[in-house]
Amino acid sequence: MTTAVETRDPRSRVAPDVWEREVRLIMRDHGTDRGLAERTFGQTIAYLVTSVERPDVRMGPAPSVDLGLHSFVLDTINYTAFCNAVAGHYIHHVPHLPQENVSQAPSLRETVETIKAAGFTIDHELWNASETDCSQCHAGCTDSPVGGK
Repeated sequence: MTTAVETRDPRSRVAPDVWEREVRLIMRDHGTDRGLAERTFGQTIAYLVTSVERPDVRMGPAPSVDLGLHSFVLDTINYTAFCNAVAGHYIHHVPHLPQENVSQAPSLRETVETIKAAGFTIDHELWNASETDCSQCHAGCTDSPVGGK
């Protein structure tokens, strides 16, 4: 028997004014239209929320989603408030470098499957299937090797 997962709306995880600000920052910083910026920020929130809820899964964003993550991280007041509300602590972002041990890098496929299982809709265009071995974060963006929680 298959259990249905309730679809979750990433917009419900941030205040409307924060949503608007982050979308506008993505538009400004990456030259995207509103539709793509909203999709990017929605997938960013889905990724962050899921990474907090599933610390047992090594997760990392696709490059397109990482653009939204970087914009959000740089808006430190809003990002820190989000982290405290969702995780109770700052959610560190430690990018993975190509020369680092690839076997320790999170699987993009597993990241997408985990986000989907958490009830968020996946934007397949932003989670480019050809990037299946991409990783941008250490320990699912839930902890830092230098800072702790």
